[in-house]
Amino acid sequence: MAEFLIANMAPIMFTALMVFLLIGYPVAFSLAAVGMVFGLLGIELGLLTPNLLQAFPDRVFGIMKNEILLAIPFFTFMGLVLERSGMAEELLDTIGQLFGGIRGGLAYAVIFVGALLAATTGVVAASVIAMGLISLPIMLRYGYDRALASGVIAAAGTLAQIIPPSLVLIVMADVLGRSVGDMYKGAFIPGLMLTGFYISWVLLNTIFRPHLVPALPPEARTLRGWGLFQRVIVAMIPPLLLIFLVLGSIFIGWATPTEGGALGAVGALGLALAKRKLNRKLLTEALHATAKITSFVIFILIGSSVFSLVFRGVNGDLWVEHLLLDLPGGQIGFLIVVKSLVSLLAFFLDFFEISFIILPLLAPVAEKLGIDLIWFGILMGVNMQTSFMHPPFGFALFYLRSVAPPVVRTSDIYWGAVPFVIIQVIMVALIVAFPSLISVGLDRPAHSNEPTPVQILLPQESQDSGADAQPDDAADLFKQLQKPNQ
Repeated sequence: MAEFLIANMAPIMFTALMVFLLIGYPVAFSLAAVGMVFGLLGIELGLLTPNLLQAFPDRVFGIMKNEILLAIPFFTFMGLVLERSGMAEELLDTIGQLFGGIRGGLAYAVIFVGALLAATTGVVAASVIAMGLISLPIMLRYGYDRALASGVIAAAGTLAQIIPPSLVLIVMADVLGRSVGDMYKGAFIPGLMLTGFYISWVLLNTIFRPHLVPALPPEARTLRGWGLFQRVIVAMIPPLLLIFLVLGSIFIGWATPTEGGALGAVGALGLALAKRKLNRKLLTEALHATAKITSFVIFILIGSSVFSLVFRGVNGDLWVEHLLLDLPGGQIGFLIVVKSLVSLLAFFLDFFEISFIILPLLAPVAEKLGIDLIWFGILMGVNMQTSFMHPPFGFALFYLRSVAPPVVRTSDIYWGAVPFVIIQVIMVALIVAFPSLISVGLDRPAHSNEPTPVQILLPQESQDSGADAQPDDAADLFKQLQKPNQ
């Protein structure tokens, strides 16, 4: 029995974690508990030494000192303040009035506002719930198909998964050891393309199934002419200005993502104050929700540190590496298996949990296969976005179900999500087929893991010894490096 445990400690440990998660235990505590139990078992079997677990406090302090993770509470707070100050409601109402006179106008408004909220909140739950509460009753009131309206709202809300300043991209950048700014730049074009594909689907419905997406009746369009123009300016300029200040400062290089997040939090407070919505209740609710989300992330990160420390100690990383490197098909075979695995796990885990548990195991294999980690991270982000929409366990569908009117059945939400899941799968295929969709925003091409060439200039020899002489071995090279420059 002991020999069997020693030989198969890594797969047994991973299986035990999956069992705990499927049973329903909290993820952070499941990670930490499995890590500690198997760590003690490994010490008992002689696989590990007690010194290994003494590295854990250093990991916790490393998490506490990680400045990149400070961007999470800043962006979360920014989004919550903007949502509770009524910005989403005002935007939806104004853009709905602007596009209301054409078929599908409300659906276009939801997608546009979803993209705008994604660029200001970065939180899927906040976007889906806000638009579900505000726009779904209005769309149903004016005759929109229940499935189509539900699918548009859920899909627009999931844009917060991939459009910067997505919290997912911040977490994945930290896990992958890459720049958050590069992740943001690489995700920009895929995010815009997804938004365009969603609009195209609504357009197709207006052409072939116009009865599903009616225009607003004249009596519902209360704003016209100059009044509508003023309303659009007042509603759109402040959030667009905030987006420019936050993302523009990061892209240009004036600020780090953490500094950009802090600027966004201050800007959100300023907008709430200008709208006369900043009060003690709003501030308390935003701070409380920010503390909950941040604590949730940090506890998962600490638990995953315990798990990964022991898992690597029992050579679990080598087990995963050999398992995935031996797959047929090379890079394509690896990507197919990864997409299938992430889609399956997303039925039970959210994006934070997948990022902290699965991504650290996959990243080294991807790098050895020659896959650029920025490209891989954004592909994973779009993949997890698909999982947010996938019936019957998509988290975005659960969020919408919690705020949808009783007339909207669960089957309506599921069927409405299907076309957008297909669109997201197409987006994944396009990213795989055309890596330049991501690399065009970067300073280097995707899939390029070759080291930067470094030229070493040796000190010049005196003319007597021959300036063009080359060292024949390491000893000659060492001697040349010791001579002063001529």
